[in-house]
Amino acid sequence: MKTLITLIGLLLIVEGLPYVAWPEAMQQWLRQLAEAEPDRLRAMGLIALGAGLLLCYLARRSGLFD
Repeated sequence: MKTLITLIGLLLIVEGLPYVAWPEAMQQWLRQLAEAEPDRLRAMGLIALGAGLLLCYLARRSGLFD
């Protein structure tokens, strides 16, 4: 449970950092996201999901990060 809470905390830090460091750029980026096609957003989400799953797999099952 401690690892899960730590992971959520780190996720919030990473998610919040761009809004603190570059708020104007984030506003522009969010406008572009709002105007994007749903299929493109879905594809970007699937790519991010796949990359996350791959990283989790490599971190847990391989010796790459030992």
